[in-house]
Amino acid sequence: MPRTATAEAPPPISPHLLDLREMLRGDPKPLARFDVGELTVALYRTTDSAFAVIRRGRSGGLAVRAAFIPTSFDCEPLPPEPGEAARLRLTSAMGEHVVTCFANRDAVERVRIVTRFTPARPTILPFAPRDLYPLGAGDDPTRATGEVEATQRGLNTGLLYFRIDEPAFGNVLYIQNLTASNDYYRATGTVPREAVAGAWPELGYALPVPEPQADPAKVALTPGQTVTLSDAILVFRHQAPPHERESARQFVQMLGNGYDLLEPPPVEYRDWIDRAERTIGDLEHAPEATIRHYGHRYIHPYTASEYPDIMVQMTVVAALHQWSRWLGEPVPLQAELQAGLSKFYDEELRTFRRYLPNVGKDKQADAVDSWYLYHPLLNLGTLALDGDREARDLFLKAIDYGVRAARHFDYRWPIQYDVTDFSIIEKDAPVDGRGQTDVGGVYAWVMLQAFELTDDKTYLDEARAAIDAAIGLRFNINYQANLTAWGAAACMRLWRITNRDVYREQSYVYLASFLHNAVLWDSRIGHAVHYETFMAVTCLQDAPYMAMYECFDSFVAFEQYLNDGGPDLEPEARMLLGEYCRYVLSRAWYYYPDALPPEAIAEEQREANGHVDRSLSFPLEDLYPDGQPAGQVGQEVYGAGAAFIFASRAFHHVEGAPFRLFCDMLVRAVERIGDRALSILLDGGETRTANLRLVRLKRRKLTDSSITAASGETIAPDMTGTDRVDYRVPAQGRLILTWE
Repeated sequence: MPRTATAEAPPPISPHLLDLREMLRGDPKPLARFDVGELTVALYRTTDSAFAVIRRGRSGGLAVRAAFIPTSFDCEPLPPEPGEAARLRLTSAMGEHVVTCFANRDAVERVRIVTRFTPARPTILPFAPRDLYPLGAGDDPTRATGEVEATQRGLNTGLLYFRIDEPAFGNVLYIQNLTASNDYYRATGTVPREAVAGAWPELGYALPVPEPQADPAKVALTPGQTVTLSDAILVFRHQAPPHERESARQFVQMLGNGYDLLEPPPVEYRDWIDRAERTIGDLEHAPEATIRHYGHRYIHPYTASEYPDIMVQMTVVAALHQWSRWLGEPVPLQAELQAGLSKFYDEELRTFRRYLPNVGKDKQADAVDSWYLYHPLLNLGTLALDGDREARDLFLKAIDYGVRAARHFDYRWPIQYDVTDFSIIEKDAPVDGRGQTDVGGVYAWVMLQAFELTDDKTYLDEARAAIDAAIGLRFNINYQANLTAWGAAACMRLWRITNRDVYREQSYVYLASFLHNAVLWDSRIGHAVHYETFMAVTCLQDAPYMAMYECFDSFVAFEQYLNDGGPDLEPEARMLLGEYCRYVLSRAWYYYPDALPPEAIAEEQREANGHVDRSLSFPLEDLYPDGQPAGQVGQEVYGAGAAFIFASRAFHHVEGAPFRLFCDMLVRAVERIGDRALSILLDGGETRTANLRLVRLKRRKLTDSSITAASGETIAPDMTGTDRVDYRVPAQGRLILTWE
C-alpha cells in the first residue's frame, strides 16, 4: 500500500475559512477603515461574521473575527466615540453586538477590538470558530506560512505568540483580556481553559460555551444584560526574530506593551509585619509545625504531617535569616532549626540527602528530585555569603557532589534519580515528555555563589555550561516557576561577570517562559471571587494552581535579577517584574486560610498532607484561577517564610521617625539627606505607579509629611489617617520625603 506524505498535505479547510476567503476575493468595500502606524485596519462582514482585516502594505496581513452571528443580521457603522477608531453595531434576532476598535502607536503598533453582546431574550450562544486567520498571497489564509511560538497554558494568560513568515508580516502577540469576560463565564458556567490556541491557519480565541447537558435555565444569558464576549489586544513587530533569544526579548517587550491595555486591578495594603509576627509565634509554639529528631527541631512540610526534608528546613531557615537581618537582632528559632542541618548530610556520599536517616520505609530514602539537590545549597550559599561560617562549611562540603551530578546528566536533569549511583528513577514528566528543564538555572546560580565564595573559576565554567545546555528550549524551558526565575537571575549575573551579551539575552528566554505561565487576568469564577489572581504564576508547567512557595521564592530571585540588570535591562522586563513583585504583596495574602471564607477551603487535603487549620498563620499551597476550593493539596508549613520575605522587603525602618516606610515596589535605594528627609529611588516601569505609605509606629503619632517628585512636583496624599498616610507615586525615579 502506498504511503501518504501527510507532511506535505495542505492544512484542513473549514467552512469558516472558506467564507472569509471568498469575501476577501470579492474585494468588498470596507464598512470602516483606520490606520495605526504602518498598518491599515478595515472592517468587513461575511454571511455570519464581522472581521477586522489588518494589513501592512503588500506584506500579508491578519484577519480578526470580531463577532460571530450564525443567523441573519444587520450591520451598520456608528460614529466612533472619543478615543475609539471605529465602531459597528450588529443587530439580529439574538440581540445586539457592538464592536469597538481602538488603535495606538507608542513604541509598537497596538490594536484592540472589544465585542459586547446584549441578548434580546434568554440566550445560549452556540459554538464559535476561532478568531484569527493569517493571510497569505492574495489574502488567502491557506497560503500563509509561519510558526506559533506560544499559546495559552491551562487558565493562564489567554495569549498567542506567533509570526507570519510568508508573506513577511512579522511578529504578533495576541492577548485575550479574560478579565473582561468574567460576567459571561459566571453566567454560563464556563471557564476559558486553553481557550486561546488553534491549528494553523485557524488560530486565536474560541469562546467557551456551556456543556450540552447543562440546564438551559442555569446557563442562558439574561435579556438586557450586556456581557463582553471578547477583548482582543494585538501587538505587532515588523521583523520576525532571527533566534530564540531575540524572540523571547520581543515577547517580553510586546507583553509589556500590551500590559497597560489590560487595565490592571488595584493592589491592597497588607500588614506583612503582623503576619510575620503571627507566623513566628505559630512556628515556635504550634505542635503541628515542628517535630524533634536526634535532639533537634525540624519543620513539618505540612501541618502535623510528612517527614522533615532538607529543602523545607533550609527554606524556613533562610527566610528567618532575612527576618533577623531586618529586625537587627538574632532570631533564636533560626539557630535552633539550623543546628539540625548536619543530620541531612551523608558523609560517605558527601552530599545532603532529602530526608533524615530515620525516614520511614514508605519513602524512597535514596530518591531525590533533581531540583531538591540544589535549592538547599542556594539557601546555604545565601547564608554563607552573609558571613555564616557554619553555612559556608556545609555548602563547600556538598558542592562537589552537585557538580558531579550535573556533569553525569550532561546538564539535562531527569525528574528523579537515586542519590547513591545517579540511576534514573523517573526521567521525564508524563505531561510533556521532558525532564526538569530549568534545573540548570538554579544550578548555575549555586555555582555563581560558589565562585563568589572561593574565586575558583571551575564554578564559573559550570554555571556557563548549564546555561549553554538550555539554549534551544525556547518556551519549553519552564518546569517549576521559581527555578525558571533563578535561571533568569543566573543569566543576568553571568552577563555581569563575563560581559558576554548572550547571557543577558538568554535571561529573556527564562523570563519569557516564566511570564508565559502567568495569570494576567483577575478571575471572578467560583471561589476565585474571594481572592486575587492577577499577575500570579502557576507553579509548574502543567499545574492547575498557583502556589505560595514558588510565589515568594520567585520574588526573591527577581530582586536579584533587577539588581543585576540595571539600566541595560529591557524597560518592559523591568516593568513586568516590578509589577509581579508589587502584585505579590497584595495577592499572596489570600493564601492564608484566615483570609478566606470557610466555604472557599477544601474539606479534605491530599493524602498524607495533613489538614488545614485556619488558626495557624501558614499558607495554603494551592489557589485556583477557575475558583476550585483552595487548599486541596494542603497547608504548607514550608511556605511560612513568605511573610518574613515580604515584610523585610516592603517595610523600611527610618531611624527617629514616627513611622515605617512601606512601598509595594522594590526600592532601589534609600538615603538619609537630612534630619527629617529621605531620598528614595524607585526603579519600576516608566508608565506605572507605586504605593508609598507611612505606617505609624506603636505609641507614636504621625506628623505632617510631604513627598516631592524629581520634577519638583509635590505629590498630594491619597489618604491621610491617624495610622497611615498613603501616597501614589511614579514607579520610576527619585522621590524626596520630608516630615515634621
